[in-house]
Amino acid sequence: ALDLPESLYSSKVLNAVKPEKDVDGLSSVNLGRLIHGDAYNCLVPPTVCAVMELLEDLGGKTVLLVGTSGTVGAALQCMLQREGAVTVSCQWKAPQLQTKLHHADVVVVGSTKPDDVPVSWIKPGTTIISCSHDLLSGKRRHGLHFSSLVGERLKLSNMVKTTEQWIQSQQYRKWDLRCLKLQPVSPVPSDIEISRAQSPKAVDVLAKEIGLLTDEIEIYGQTKAKVRLSLLERLKDQPDGKYVLVAGITPTPLGEGKSTVTIGLVQALTAHLDINSFACLRQPSQGPTFGFNLHLTGDIHAITAANNLLAAAIDARILHENTQSDKALYNRLVPVVNGVRGFSAIQLARLRRLGINKSDPGTLTEEEVSKFARLDIDPSTITWQRVVDTNDRFLRKITVGQAQFDIAVASEIMAILALTTSLQDMKERLGKMVVANDKKGEPVTAEDLGVTGALAVLMKDAIKPTLMQTLEGTPVFVHAGPFANIAHGNSSVLADKIALKLVGETGFVVTEAGFGADIGMEKFFNIKCRASGLVPSVVVLVATVRALKMHGGGPNVTAGAPLKKEYTEENLQLVADGCCNLQKQIQIAQLFGVPVVVALNVFKTDSVAEVDLVCKIAKQSGAFDAVPCNHWSAGGRGAVKLAQAVEKAARQKNSFKYLYSLELPIVEKIRIIAQKVYGAEDIELSLAAQTQIDRYTRQGFGNLPICMAKTHLSLSHQPERKGVPTGFILPISDVRASIGAGFIYPLVGTMSTMPGLPTRPCFYDIDLDPITEQVKGLF
Repeated sequence: ALDLPESLYSSKVLNAVKPEKDVDGLSSVNLGRLIHGDAYNCLVPPTVCAVMELLEDLGGKTVLLVGTSGTVGAALQCMLQREGAVTVSCQWKAPQLQTKLHHADVVVVGSTKPDDVPVSWIKPGTTIISCSHDLLSGKRRHGLHFSSLVGERLKLSNMVKTTEQWIQSQQYRKWDLRCLKLQPVSPVPSDIEISRAQSPKAVDVLAKEIGLLTDEIEIYGQTKAKVRLSLLERLKDQPDGKYVLVAGITPTPLGEGKSTVTIGLVQALTAHLDINSFACLRQPSQGPTFGFNLHLTGDIHAITAANNLLAAAIDARILHENTQSDKALYNRLVPVVNGVRGFSAIQLARLRRLGINKSDPGTLTEEEVSKFARLDIDPSTITWQRVVDTNDRFLRKITVGQAQFDIAVASEIMAILALTTSLQDMKERLGKMVVANDKKGEPVTAEDLGVTGALAVLMKDAIKPTLMQTLEGTPVFVHAGPFANIAHGNSSVLADKIALKLVGETGFVVTEAGFGADIGMEKFFNIKCRASGLVPSVVVLVATVRALKMHGGGPNVTAGAPLKKEYTEENLQLVADGCCNLQKQIQIAQLFGVPVVVALNVFKTDSVAEVDLVCKIAKQSGAFDAVPCNHWSAGGRGAVKLAQAVEKAARQKNSFKYLYSLELPIVEKIRIIAQKVYGAEDIELSLAAQTQIDRYTRQGFGNLPICMAKTHLSLSHQPERKGVPTGFILPISDVRASIGAGFIYPLVGTMSTMPGLPTRPCFYDIDLDPITEQVKGLF
């Protein structure tokens, strides 16, 4: 408790105190709340409370406030008037003071009475209350006095009130969500037109509606905010909601609508069924279509900066080790600063790992100096690439040292962002990233290079999920964006964990896994769920009649080209033949013991008979339910039946299990995925792949899960093979490791980690209106 003399009661000082800590009730915010009648959130000055305790039956009485000013005077007037009194205020020097004193029923004195104001001016029977500070020194005054103990008691009462409110605010709060109305039109406009026709809520309003505290969000503009991880500590005892994964069948190059199903489902749950729900989506890369994340909150830029800092650190270390003696290298690594020479914290940690238990730089032997200063990186083993978030195929040809370029979202740092569970965990994972081997064949990490802390600083804001909203005003987290074919293809663990706390025990968190269930879903279960410890409740498997016809033998589907008539006219035989892929994906989900609901994303060219056939086959194949969805054209209302099916499925018995034990050898884990998930007869390892497996096993990395890098266009390694290929041997061309992220990733066939732009990228359509600053040509 801070006591200040009245001479320091300036508004600048008083308003520097947070309103909820202002137990004296003197800040402008508390006065404003009092005047507006917000009794719950305001703190009344203890002096005012004391006056009100002493006075009764004020209706119609005249109360004169003499020598009261500022917040206390204003608060007194407000409280007295609320009790029906007529208030008059003046100072001791006022010319009409005698008349006012004579007519007053009650006189409240706020400062010392001057000697030239006689007591006889006050009519007999008048109640006098003195709040003057000189009372506390024992000077005798007429009327009612309240002691310092009363003031302190009332101040403590305010402290109790604000502490109780703080404790209450830390608990889980029921949502008070105002959903936004949609006005669907036909024909359906472009996505950007639909988006601009809606007026989103301010993000701070949305945050308050879902129970976030003011100090738990960092606002970016009007419609985006970062959410701080401190929420997890605040709500650590709050039970999680239900956890739903949206996956899909093997897609066409056009995609089958997993993201729209995810959004439609949460809109249906919350806006139409009044069930708390949260969507958790990946942030799209700018690269594939120039496509266009418009930077969002800069997370991918932070990853790019961190990734390339590490790449520069590798090259710089090799250069300096090649051009300096041990002594010169050591002197530069541990310089004298202001006459003092000392190791940094990360250097002390390296010394401990090397078994050198010394902290004085001057005490190391020549052998210890050499051991500490030299990483002896073998340039031929460098696996760390530079990255950029643009599809630039010509960067494939550029080699910097021993490394080339990847798309930014292929960086291991992106995978770490998606899998980390805390800031401390992220730091540890960043430090464990293996960038090369030394000349003895031992791994060299980011921690060895001394760059871990700097990487964490670059990523400290990116680790916070970004809060946004759907068209119907329901909450969405957009966070992390690893590709599913070359990485694990899921949004962040942290976004899911925070959302699961916010929705409450009966709410739903709906997240999406990239590409088909054989890729994104398998990695969600075997990698993401292992990292998070979370157990999924339901899998929603998205299918389209279009994709099923392709798997049934329909002609090739090419992005940008008109669909052939087989896809726009009814063809029940093609649909029936293609349902083999849907059946296989249902079986893959069942390997993990989770109920499956099939969401058939309906297009205007689909016939009723085709839709009914798919739903019938899906149910016969073991799906808990199969529901046609029209959310793309109707919003959440078009996914209400899906939401109801998901809610029922979530009540089913869940026997979730992983596909393989981490203790199995790397080769066996790869074989299990190939045979049980993809349907391969066996696997075939190249010499390079076998060599890497042997190396990772020897280095102690054999107990990590597997992240297969494989085409998403087929269950096999051959994109042209649709349906359910069988009898194939899965070729493993290479095996790499993301030790910080925590997985081994085998490369199936040839996988590019730097895509290229198409003949007609969408940048032809993208423009900026210089008057309105609106972006044109998106979607």
